[in-house]
Amino acid sequence: MLSVRAGLAGSAITESCARCHCPGGCKLPILTNGRKPRRQRLGRAHRVRFSGTESALSYAILRRVRRLSQVAFLLLFLLLLVWTEFRGSLHAAGGDIRLPSALRIFLEADPLVALGNVLSTRALYRGLLWALVIIVPTLFLGRFFCGWICPLGTLSHFLGNLRSDSKRGRRRIESNRYQRWQTFKYYLLVVLLVAALFGGGVLGIFDPISLAVRSLAVSILPATSCSLNALLNWLSKSPATILRSTADALGFLLKGTVLSFRQPYFRQGFFLGVIFIAILALNLRITRFWCRALCPLGALLGLLSRWSILGLEKRPGQCEDCNRCLLYCQGGDDPIPGSDWRKAECHLCLNCVAECPESGIQFRFFPGREGMTETANLQRRKVLTSAGAGLALLPLLRSATGLAAERNARLIRPPGALDENAFLARCVRCGECMKVCPNNALHPTLTQAGLEGIWTPVLVARIGYCEPSCVLCGQVCPTGAIWEIAPREKAWATPADPNAKPVRVGTAFYDHGRCLPWAMATECIVCEEWCPTSPKAIYLRPAEVVDSQGRMKKVRQPYLDPERCVGCGACEFACPVQDRPAIYVTSIGESRSPSNQILLSRPKPGWRT
Repeated sequence: MLSVRAGLAGSAITESCARCHCPGGCKLPILTNGRKPRRQRLGRAHRVRFSGTESALSYAILRRVRRLSQVAFLLLFLLLLVWTEFRGSLHAAGGDIRLPSALRIFLEADPLVALGNVLSTRALYRGLLWALVIIVPTLFLGRFFCGWICPLGTLSHFLGNLRSDSKRGRRRIESNRYQRWQTFKYYLLVVLLVAALFGGGVLGIFDPISLAVRSLAVSILPATSCSLNALLNWLSKSPATILRSTADALGFLLKGTVLSFRQPYFRQGFFLGVIFIAILALNLRITRFWCRALCPLGALLGLLSRWSILGLEKRPGQCEDCNRCLLYCQGGDDPIPGSDWRKAECHLCLNCVAECPESGIQFRFFPGREGMTETANLQRRKVLTSAGAGLALLPLLRSATGLAAERNARLIRPPGALDENAFLARCVRCGECMKVCPNNALHPTLTQAGLEGIWTPVLVARIGYCEPSCVLCGQVCPTGAIWEIAPREKAWATPADPNAKPVRVGTAFYDHGRCLPWAMATECIVCEEWCPTSPKAIYLRPAEVVDSQGRMKKVRQPYLDPERCVGCGACEFACPVQDRPAIYVTSIGESRSPSNQILLSRPKPGWRT
């Protein structure tokens, strides 16, 4: 059905379009300049090209730039994530081992991480000054980070654009209107910041950059690597020559890039992956659900955008109620004329202005305040309740056993980690230290550190041990929870100073009931061979034992010098006794804690006791 309208140069026609979901049919005019109207393909192709306004065309170009920016930053994020892995030989490498690139720049530029670090430690860790690169433009432009840079926001944006039955036509328009539940993220931000003020680091659980790095590094990438390895193995064993050649070509292309140097395995990897996939899948029902409802970083940037000089100006007289601005709105900020525009919710995606056929809405510097809500619609009572919840959160988490009482003996932190209270205050659970560990020794905790310490790194010696010359975990830590140290400061294999105290993460103990030389009259010196310290912490003594047939045998029984042991876990990793090893490492004796010690230092001569 065709209809003719006046008001633009030449004659104009519109045609009902099923693809654009406009209520009552498509209202976008197609210019003909007095000529015979031509049939045009309606829908996405004609939204800007035949809008009849230069401003819409300019916004369409800016929207393309925004899309390029999203793709570029997402690719940069993924490339840095893949490259944040040591792929060489720690034994062959000499001097100070460093990564060619690291993903920490995304976390260092995260304003929420920087603010949480300031509140919890009363100081700002060096690289977190990069957050000003995001904060300063936000004060002038608004939440540009959410719509142009954020990798989790980009993934949500792309998935939110996929068609689903729950987001079609009028239902999609109504779901893109501002909803009261969008204020939840602001109350969550208050809870997390108040908890950080009193030394709690749970803020990193909800930070979008930390969440993306943690989920991809600990779950999605290992799963991808496992799937690709299985595919390559299947192709390489195929009787078809072309399939084997394909496997060789793919292996050459993927090794050193997508495929890990060695297949990593992580505790909690499945649950972290399910949570991440669920967050992304919710976008099929509600556009950018995480960004609108839960993201505390988006809430912080929304509060900072209160003073931005860029805003949306509405012209109700030019609006024909086509609802295109709502149809493609990403933030749920009500760009439609007749409703107040929510500045704090806008992601600056520019979809609304690029889709408007009548230029009824435009972004301008210093716009009028009419039809604009500059601040988040928060209720004072709920803000005070959120602050009280944040105040009570830390005592509730620490009232359970764990940090102060009945500490988990197997809670072994990476070398260079701060004391437990300071460590929990700084750690943002990003998972970078776990990904970069060359021996797959670091894993996310579940309950070992209590609920307050969920998903913080712990060394699991049965899966991997701490390499003596490796200090990569401290290099990639963005907040200083793991202090950056040099291999000579670690002083495990070749201490520079014989009197220097090495960095200790724990102490090994023997279970004589399971040790082969002690309990089964069987020779075994594996733990002594694997001990990396110089001189060795494990030493052997010959002993005569009686076997099951009553015969005398000579075996070498292992002993451990606790003053030399650094708790690296190499002995536990290599122990040939399956299920529970005969030697195990606990956190006692760690350098970071003056109280978690097994040996008391002897008083100096002349001291009174």
